[in-house]
Amino acid sequence: MSWVRSIGARVFIAAMCLAGFVPFWIGFSHWQASDPVKFACYLIAALLASPLKVTLPGIDATLSVNFLFTLLGILELGLPETLLIVLACTVGQAFLGPRRHQLKFVQFAFNWAQLTVSAAVAYGAYKLIAIYVLHAPGPLALLVAAVTLFGCNTAAMSTIIGLTEDKAISKIWNDCYFWSFPYYMVGAAAAGLVHFLNAHVGWQSSLLVLPPIYLMYRSYHLYLGKLETEKKHAEQVSNLHLRTIEALALAIEAKDQTTGEHLQRVRVYAMELAKNLGLSEDETEALRAASVLHDIGKLAVPEHIISKPGKLTPEEFDKMKIHPIVGAEILEQVDFPYPVVPIVRAHHEKWDGSGYPNGLVGDAIPMGARILAAVDCLDALASDRQYRKALPLDEAMAKVVSESGKAFDPSVVAILHRRYIELEKMANEQPMQSPPKLSTDIKVARGAAPDAGFAESVESGIAHSRISGDSAALISAARSHAQEISDFSRLMPSLRAADLASLLAVRIKTLLPYDSFAIYRLIDDFLIPEFVSGENCQLFSSLRIPLGEGLSGWVAQNHKPILNGNPTVEPGYLNDAKKFSTLRSALALPLEGSAGVAAVLALYRTNADAFSSDDLPIAEAMATGMGLALEQVSKPKAASVASGKR
Repeated sequence: MSWVRSIGARVFIAAMCLAGFVPFWIGFSHWQASDPVKFACYLIAALLASPLKVTLPGIDATLSVNFLFTLLGILELGLPETLLIVLACTVGQAFLGPRRHQLKFVQFAFNWAQLTVSAAVAYGAYKLIAIYVLHAPGPLALLVAAVTLFGCNTAAMSTIIGLTEDKAISKIWNDCYFWSFPYYMVGAAAAGLVHFLNAHVGWQSSLLVLPPIYLMYRSYHLYLGKLETEKKHAEQVSNLHLRTIEALALAIEAKDQTTGEHLQRVRVYAMELAKNLGLSEDETEALRAASVLHDIGKLAVPEHIISKPGKLTPEEFDKMKIHPIVGAEILEQVDFPYPVVPIVRAHHEKWDGSGYPNGLVGDAIPMGARILAAVDCLDALASDRQYRKALPLDEAMAKVVSESGKAFDPSVVAILHRRYIELEKMANEQPMQSPPKLSTDIKVARGAAPDAGFAESVESGIAHSRISGDSAALISAARSHAQEISDFSRLMPSLRAADLASLLAVRIKTLLPYDSFAIYRLIDDFLIPEFVSGENCQLFSSLRIPLGEGLSGWVAQNHKPILNGNPTVEPGYLNDAKKFSTLRSALALPLEGSAGVAAVLALYRTNADAFSSDDLPIAEAMATGMGLALEQVSKPKAASVASGKR
């Protein structure tokens, strides 16, 4: 325990030491001992019993049986003698127990002071009841003294522990000291028995109290040993739940590798808001788990949708919207001891009822889900995503505030707005945990075929229904252009890939306007610019896009087109702060070759959402056979000449 960390703790220790000195000085200024031999025996017995103490579970504190000698002193001796016994007990605990080399002077001073104050207050309570209420000593006065001693002693210890360890004082008292009340009552009964024997047999009979004291100590020890065993079992169960949470979070990480740091940051934000909003312990623990697990339902969403660096189609969004439901169904199998499932199911609900999956409104949404929705949105806006760059934190917060009362609970947004800079600093100071590397990118060599055999490999494009007459004519023209370019590439063996790409760029522009054009060739898992033209062409010409990253990398990896993607997400495109792009939308599609994607064709426009759904089939028709044509013109010509000489 750090005894000097808190200013409040220092003040409390100083006040307690001053309060302890007052009765000690008053008592010894009127010192008298009616029976020095009896006092000496009590003093020696208290000193010998002082090492009999047990460590309390969960806190850095001990509990001894010396309160029994304090009660004996109140019954049999005067205040000065009782306080001297208290001093002897404090010295014995400090220098005769197993922790004698660990106790600091400030701890010793506080222990002595609080025991002295507790004994003096209990002594005063006993005299008050015995003299002014009962007009004679009796069991009721002893009971009041024991209860007072228990209350003062445990309250002082709970307060100093709470101040130094930043814990709730009432919780410490309830968890760590309240259970000892019956032992004080047993001690009071033992002291009353000794007092009765002294009155009828002689004070020497009080020495018989030593065996019961040892039995009380053993009872303490066995009881706390059982508590410690139960505590360890509870910690093991808690750790099991924690490991389950971490394992499930790792499963999310394997599916969507952009979420690891985001989840840790959301947890920091959510826990702080839970404190401000007064969530119960179970609600807080549920939110802690849900902040990590809320996206586990994405395991059921196709990977190309999760990693898509562009806007989702309505069909793709329909598949994405199942993840809160699936996540809740997965977590129902874990049987958490706190309500995690309702938070996960509702974390995409909106305050005004426009969310999903159930359209909950206002207070019908669990508070944990309301907190999670706001902090998740804030950190997502302030983080790089596949489909856009991160916003500055202030702008991200402004967007969240603009949705207060619509998407988010106004009370949650108000606290988040007040504390977001502080919370961001706290999140940045948290050590980010690196999850173990999963073997998601290896190729397993063994295994000739699945048990059901292989299906026939087929290539299928995107089906487009209800195409208008104008669009049909444009698609027909695009196919004609594509056929002409393919024929031209076969008739011109000296044609270069860049020449073919340039010809394609000219023909496409007659059917589908664009501001920039690029073809990226796939070489050794990287997309390399083969030909670029138009606005910002210098920016595009310097790119080297890893397969699977950015807009074009996603298209090449998933063999799927993207309509109105964000050009700025291409890796390396705007890494230089001095660079600026006016391009706001992109249409990108794969160019299939003989063994998969050979290249990616990308068209860029300066307007947001500049391409319509009718533009995609035109571009696809124009790109028909272009991958094979690029492969044909890229073959080394020397090889064909050599084969002709054979």
